[in-house]
Amino acid sequence: MTLLDRHHFAWLSIAAAVATIALKTLAWQLTGSVGLLSDALESFVNLAGASFALWMILITRDPPDGNHPFGHGKAEYFSSGFEGLLILGASAGIVWTAVDRLMAPRPIESPGWGLAWSASATFLNFVVARILARAGERLNSIALRADSRHLMTDVWTSVGVISGVALVALTGWLVLDPLIALAVGLHIAWEAKALLKESVDGLMDLSLDPLALSRAETVLSGFRARGVDFDHLRTRRAGASSFLQVVVLVPGDWTVRRGHDLLDEVEQALEEALPGTEVTTHLEPLP
Repeated sequence: MTLLDRHHFAWLSIAAAVATIALKTLAWQLTGSVGLLSDALESFVNLAGASFALWMILITRDPPDGNHPFGHGKAEYFSSGFEGLLILGASAGIVWTAVDRLMAPRPIESPGWGLAWSASATFLNFVVARILARAGERLNSIALRADSRHLMTDVWTSVGVISGVALVALTGWLVLDPLIALAVGLHIAWEAKALLKESVDGLMDLSLDPLALSRAETVLSGFRARGVDFDHLRTRRAGASSFLQVVVLVPGDWTVRRGHDLLDEVEQALEEALPGTEVTTHLEPLP
C-alpha cells in the first residue's frame, strides 16, 4: 500500500470540482456568457464523476469473497462509464443552450473579471489533471485516468471558451460566444464516446495491451529451449488488476513434480515481467 492510494486522489478531484464550480459560476454571473455557463455545467459533471469514481474505488478495495472470487476490480469501469453518460448529458444541455443563444444573441458583461476567475479555475483543473494522470498510471487505475482525461478536456474547452469571450469583447461579434459553446458541447460528446468505449472494453474482458503481450511472449519463448511449449495464452484486465492464463505443454514422460516445478518458474518469470498480474498456469502433455 502506497502512502497515497487511489481514493486519496479521488478526494482531490472532488475538492477541485467544488472549487472550479464556484469560480466558473462566478465568471458566468459576471459576464452572462453562455460559453462560460457551459463550462460551469461541465464542472458539475466533473463533481458527479469524481464522486462516483470515489465510490467505485472504495468498492474495489474490498477483498475477494464467495460471490466475487476474482475481487471487485471491475467496479472502476462502472465509474468511467457513468462519467461518460454524464458528459453526454452535459453535452446535450450545452448544445441546446448554445442554439438558443445563437438564435437570440446577448451582450457579454464585465468580461475582464469573468475571464480572470475562469482562467483560475482552468489552471486548477490542469494541475489536478496532471496529478491524476500520473497517479492513474502508477496505480493502474482506469477511474483516475478517466477523471484525468475528463479534466484535460475541461481545460481545453475552457481555453476555447475564454478565447471566445475575449474575442467577443474585442470584436463585438456576439455570435462567437454561442458558436464556441456549441463546439464545446460537441467536443465533450466525443470524449464521452471514448470513455464509454473504454468502459465497455473493460467489462468485456479486453486483453492486455500489445506491449504486455509481447513481454509475456518473450518470457515464454525463453522456456521453449527446454523442450516445452505453451498454448491458450489469455489475458484480461479488471480495473487495477491484471490476469494471465496459459497452458504449459511438457513431454509426456515428465513426472508431476518436475512439471509443477516448471510451472512455478514460469509463473514467477511472468509476474516479474508483468508486475501486478495474477498468473494462472495449467499443465498438459505435449501432443
